[in-house]
Amino acid sequence: MSQEPSVASWGAPSLGRVAAPLREQVTAVLRQAILDFDLKPGQRLVERELIEQLGVSRTTVREALRQLNVEGLVTVIPQKGAVVATPSPEDAADLYEVRAMLEAMTVRRFIARATDEHFGQLRAAFEDAVVAFADTENIRALLRAKDDIYAVLMAGAGSNPIQEILEGLQARVRALRATSLSQPGRPAQSIKELRRLVEAIEARDPERAAQVCTEHINKAAATGLSALTEES
Repeated sequence: MSQEPSVASWGAPSLGRVAAPLREQVTAVLRQAILDFDLKPGQRLVERELIEQLGVSRTTVREALRQLNVEGLVTVIPQKGAVVATPSPEDAADLYEVRAMLEAMTVRRFIARATDEHFGQLRAAFEDAVVAFADTENIRALLRAKDDIYAVLMAGAGSNPIQEILEGLQARVRALRATSLSQPGRPAQSIKELRRLVEAIEARDPERAAQVCTEHINKAAATGLSALTEES
């Protein structure tokens, strides 16, 4: 029987002397660890271990966990305590559908509004992703490479409403992305899909780019939902 990983096995960074209140620092550290997949879906967040790792009080840890619970990143289970949230297959399906619509709009806006500099940044971000995706075991690097591509797309699209909505979904979307990219064979397929997307954008073909974008998300959804269904 495999032993559940403990919080103690996660290398928490030191909390520095910064302007933000300690509670906000702890919340930010835990949030980033979840988004980077250092703390994985379903993993228990034992208060005692967090207190020892972060060198803060029980009250501070509990306040941080409450905030992450509000954000949907942590679930509090009676008699068990806090765990990193795992989206249900139903919630995940809805998130993938919303994401497909919003990101298809984003690539259309990018083609219509982006500058030549944005197009150059997109190509550079994709080439960096090719390098990152060569190491399929480094989930953090894969996630950051995809984050960089989407950051360029959002900047070039210049749509505050779309950006605000996607930022509100970012944490849960990133958790799903990590789940999908953790499945065997998915990183290699994903980078091929991203290549087709970038090429369609560079061809200034909004309909083709939107179609490729939607297909990319649908394939990620199929992989991610399959993994979530097996776990549930």
